[in-house]
Formats: sequence, structure tokens, C-alpha cells
Amino acid sequence: MNERADGSAPRRIFIDKQSPKAFHALVETSEAVGATAAEAGLDRTTVELVNLRVSQLNGCAFCLDLHTRKALRAGESAQRLGVLAAWRDTDVFTDVERAALALAEATNDPTDAAAQTSAYETARRTLTEDQISAVIWVAITIGAFNRVSILSKHPVPAARRPQTAPVPD
Repeated sequence: MNERADGSAPRRIFIDKQSPKAFHALVETSEAVGATAAEAGLDRTTVELVNLRVSQLNGCAFCLDLHTRKALRAGESAQRLGVLAAWRDTDVFTDVERAALALAEATNDPTDAAAQTSAYETARRTLTEDQISAVIWVAITIGAFNRVSILSKHPVPAARRPQTAPVPD
């Protein structure tokens, strides 16, 4: 049945709840990837920037909300979060972050061979082999979570009150 009696679309199955063992395995993978990133010397904000950029590309509202909050708790600035979608057009990201973001984007679109080659060459000049591996794993893992949330239509909870930051003149 494609719609409810009231004409609305049926609620999606939350596949994380429907198949908890599979989701738990994904969570365990994410925890291992987080430890791998930390062991490789990637700071929490870099990992959250990768999580956010891949979530932007995939259009995952739930993950964008979650990882924006995590990035802010890790000390990320509202300015950098605000310009993340246009990171190439700013000077606010470090070389390590820029290499990680390019590699994450290339990982997210495995059909773009030219972007992969370019991102990998940049990463080789800037990141260690352990960091390259960790960034790729972070991008793969958040991409999997994006798909879980998008296909389940996980709702974004309403904020209790808007968070505002002072804007300099």
C-alpha cells in the first residue's frame, strides 16, 4: 500500500530499529574508525568536518544536525561550519583539513576518477598514510549512516531554542 487512508505517505521503516544487530555492527565500525582516526593524529574537529561535508553532499538532514552539534562541542567555530560547503573558496581551513575534505568528497563519489586522483595526490603530500586511510574510513562510515537516516527518514528534532552567535561588524 503506497499511502495511508488520509492520503499521506506511510511512515518509513527505521531500519536501524528493524535490524538492530546490523545497525549495532555499523556503530561498532564507527567506533573503530573513530579510534583509528585519533591514533592517526586526526583531531576531532577534522573528523567532524569530514562527517559534515559528506552529509552535505548526501543531503542527510539528520546527520547534518547531529554532527553540527558534535563539531560545536569539539570546539569548531560557527564561521567555519557556515562556509564548509564552499571550503575551496575560503582560507579558513588548514592544509590537513583541505586534504581531508577533498579526499572525503572523492570517496563519496567513486565514479569521478579525476577527482579521486587529484584528491589522493594532495592527500599524499599533506597527510600520512594512516591519516589517508582514516579519512577514507570516516567518509565511508558516515556515508553508510547517511543512507540509514535518509532511507529511514529519521526526523530532525526541533531545537529547544535557537542558538545565536554574535556577528562581528
